[in-house]
Amino acid sequence: MTIDEELNLLESTLRRLKIEYEVFFNNPQKKPPSDVEWKVLALLRKFSDGSRMSFSQRYRFNEMAQRYAIYSDLWRKKTRIREEGYRRPQDALLAVQGVRIEEHEPEHKVYGLSHVKTSDDQPFAVQCSEPSAETDKVEKLYAALTDAKKKNGENASGTLDSFKTFVQKKTQEIRKQHKCEKVEYVVEVQDGRVKLRAKAKV
Repeated sequence: MTIDEELNLLESTLRRLKIEYEVFFNNPQKKPPSDVEWKVLALLRKFSDGSRMSFSQRYRFNEMAQRYAIYSDLWRKKTRIREEGYRRPQDALLAVQGVRIEEHEPEHKVYGLSHVKTSDDQPFAVQCSEPSAETDKVEKLYAALTDAKKKNGENASGTLDSFKTFVQKKTQEIRKQHKCEKVEYVVEVQDGRVKLRAKAKV
């Protein structure tokens, strides 16, 4: 089985696990789907180091790992409420509501690769001199840009390959124009839109 096929299996098993938990919380006689959850965890552990995956595969895996972390936190809370009884009105509400990812941040990270964080206060920045030899930096910059656009509700258009070509050309242009050693790229939000800014660094 190829890595893409195993990632497809992880995605379908995670989807099944979510459905099984919904059934569990709606049926007092049901047992938690421990066997399905074990399969999800086994696949997450298998790819946790990311060494065998391409950038796009790592990005896809990371999203699924974070999704499981969010689900897992909510399931744990709902299970505790179910075992202890509904003592407060908000507990009863939590027990019947569905999982809405945008409303729940995971309390812990589960087997995910590290996310590139971007915020208005601390924009993501990276310096490049030879992008063709600094693929890790360019990939992190691409991930930061696409992640920031998604969080801002913008379409993250463009492939990683086209982005690498753009950064390579832009770096050469700025280095030649300003006779500088490095070019700094910054992902930031200006006027409500995500921007990629490039400037010469001595």
